[in-house]
Amino acid sequence: MNIIEYILNNFKPLTTQSTVREALKLCKTYPITHIPVVENARYVGCISQTDVLTIDNKEELLIESIDIFDHFQTDNNESLLELLKIFADNETNILPAVANQKYLGYIDLNDVLDTFSQTPFLNTEGVVLVIEKNSKDYSMSEVSQIIESNNGVVLGCYESKRTSDQVEVTLKVSSQEINEIIQTFRRYNYTIISEHKDDIYLEELKNRSDYLQKFLNT
Repeated sequence: MNIIEYILNNFKPLTTQSTVREALKLCKTYPITHIPVVENARYVGCISQTDVLTIDNKEELLIESIDIFDHFQTDNNESLLELLKIFADNETNILPAVANQKYLGYIDLNDVLDTFSQTPFLNTEGVVLVIEKNSKDYSMSEVSQIIESNNGVVLGCYESKRTSDQVEVTLKVSSQEINEIIQTFRRYNYTIISEHKDDIYLEELKNRSDYLQKFLNT
């Protein structure tokens, strides 16, 4: 992702000499959670809309609240996932873009989400598998091998949960034989967390359970 292509300048950042009233006006005009603040074009930090609303004196200068500024930003080297993490960690919908401490503009969360939605992981048709295994025995290379040996293609994957003992992985797979992949995972001691209508193993268990219940009721 080329961050420069996504930098916006729909509004000018405020300065440390701007007033709380100016900040409130900006928040009212634009649906932003944070306001970038600069001093001589140098990025100082962001003040959140929530904090601005708590300041009673509307003529107070922002520099007087500099101790409550948030300090998050991005440069030209962040990946798409790194950007999403910064947005989430700071509960913000805009992200200041900075180079050599100079404020360049901001990146809108919606633009990043739109870009992410176009990745093969979300945009390509496939089956989502959620698997789990003992963390000591888990291997991403093994996961890929299981899928590819069954003529499947890994469209994307991420660790959706990890504890000291277990790791849960969410996969998106392109395959015409998803049941074969599921059964192979089981043979390699993976637990299938997600449910799938083509899972023959679960269908057999259901049939056996129904038979047993019928037998017990006779």
